[in-house]
Amino acid sequence: MEILPVPVAPAATLPASLERAKAYAGASRSERTLKAYASAFTVFVTWCRGAGVNSMPADPLAVAAYVAHLADTGRKPATIDLHVAAIAAAHRAAGFDNPVAAEAVKATIRGARRALGTRQTRKAPATAEALRKMLRKIPDSPAGLRDRALILLGFAAALRRSELVALDVADLERVPDGIIVHVHRSKTDQEGAGQEIAVPRGAKLKPCEALDAWLKVAGITAGPVFRSVGKGGAVSAERLTDRSVADIVKRHAAAAGLDASLFSGHSLRAGFVTSALAAGADVLKVMHVTRHTAVTTLQKYDRRARAFDDHAGKRFL
Repeated sequence: MEILPVPVAPAATLPASLERAKAYAGASRSERTLKAYASAFTVFVTWCRGAGVNSMPADPLAVAAYVAHLADTGRKPATIDLHVAAIAAAHRAAGFDNPVAAEAVKATIRGARRALGTRQTRKAPATAEALRKMLRKIPDSPAGLRDRALILLGFAAALRRSELVALDVADLERVPDGIIVHVHRSKTDQEGAGQEIAVPRGAKLKPCEALDAWLKVAGITAGPVFRSVGKGGAVSAERLTDRSVADIVKRHAAAAGLDASLFSGHSLRAGFVTSALAAGADVLKVMHVTRHTAVTTLQKYDRRARAFDDHAGKRFL
């Protein structure tokens, strides 16, 4: 087999090549992750200035002290993990040794986890039953039709809120049985290979019908599917933000008499999983919709959905 020589770049182009390498490395993470890392690392830099220590390259003992500071000021374990990951990523990108790998830092993180506990506060799933309560209170105004479509499509396709607001009309493929939603990039598809999710027409919640009603009243034939709506019902060309999804879910949960503080944008995705498993759907079929890559990820939803099935105390409680 003939081995072709690899062309050697002129020395003058090496700095530019290194910059491109950094750009590609950055592209391996989602935009949301990069923003979170940048924000967390900025906080670390500020703390280092106040403590009179270097932030880059950082001494492992300084990082350990910073972790202790985060724990002492009441930061949650997940927040500490984010800050530590940001410090590690910044050092790797700059070509420095990763201070987080030092045992002093690891031991401090373990101690903080034990002291703070690692249980996460999970939001309530917006199940099919909860959605029916919400939908009954949503008006038929342009904003109401948008919210109805957003809630039902987010639920039926088990979309993350960033995926939901990123949808364009061109991403909706009409088929006889419903709609195929094309997601170009997601948390589990950072390389942008693309994923397809089937959304049936439905006989009860009817997500496709709700989507068509919104697109028709808004006169949307191209571009962003979910947009801002003015007080007078004027539809903007601007795409909703992912934060808008959480606000919409919370607002309609409250209108339905539910505790809005228990819901978030993720509640739609979690609600589909919980409802599907409670209805006896096959786990692999659920994964076709959610695009989870490991069955174990769904176990927490399955435990909730089947918490009272064949309960150990059923015969005597």
